[in-house]
Amino acid sequence: MLSSELNADLHSHSIISDGVLAPAQLAARAKSNGVELWALTDHDEVRGIPEARAAAHDLGMRYIPGVEISVTWAGKTIHIVGLNIDETSQGLVDGLAKTRSGRESRARDMAAELASRSGILNAYEGALKYVGNPDLISRSHFARYLVEIGACATVSDVFKHYLAEGKPGYVPHRWATLSDAVGWIRNAGGTVVVAHPGRYDLTPLAFDAFFTEFKNLGGLAIETVTGSHTVDQYEEYTKVAAQYGFLSSRGSDFHSPQDAEIDIGHLPVLPSMAKPVWETWV
Repeated sequence: MLSSELNADLHSHSIISDGVLAPAQLAARAKSNGVELWALTDHDEVRGIPEARAAAHDLGMRYIPGVEISVTWAGKTIHIVGLNIDETSQGLVDGLAKTRSGRESRARDMAAELASRSGILNAYEGALKYVGNPDLISRSHFARYLVEIGACATVSDVFKHYLAEGKPGYVPHRWATLSDAVGWIRNAGGTVVVAHPGRYDLTPLAFDAFFTEFKNLGGLAIETVTGSHTVDQYEEYTKVAAQYGFLSSRGSDFHSPQDAEIDIGHLPVLPSMAKPVWETWV
């Protein structure tokens, strides 16, 4: 089997951040769906890694420790994935703790916005019902509550109508800098990856500036085949990776069986021209 054909899923979330399954449950789902190389990449948090690693070991599935860090770049929120990290690295642990701070006050501000602008009351308390880790209350938790009360039919519709920039429940947050996030991951021995680049609203000129800065800081890869990309974007971003000399990563960005665009392990293989990020690990 070619390395590019490996069923690697290197982007997924557990209840430790904004997913709904415990790390061990997520490992079992990945294994049953044919995943051969798996990474748990919870948002700004590494506390699920020991459970995930142990479960993957028991299942005979190769595990890569990971994390997804929220970054503010040019006023936009961009997500950076760290793969094959040492989750005990003190610089990484301290940096993630700093990044997590402020989420609760932001969540309360989101609830206030939803109440004053849309008449949706008690959204903070409603979102808390879906939170596994109080340090990481997020827009996804609010989205599940708004689906529950019938404000929208799906989580993606909630983001579109309530939680995106300019909408009634949107409250910006100042995340880590790109330099900080890349530095934390590299100092933890990890490989630095841009998560789902096709999701970001950047002009071609801004993308060029971002990818150039990312590479100069030591970034090595971008996600090309991901549940957050369209089928056309798989090849598009594989070409972008080749243009900038990046490796290609693959991950479903799985959060929940109910609102997954693509189930964990069900992505197509990387295009044949891609250079897989995992080639040096397997």
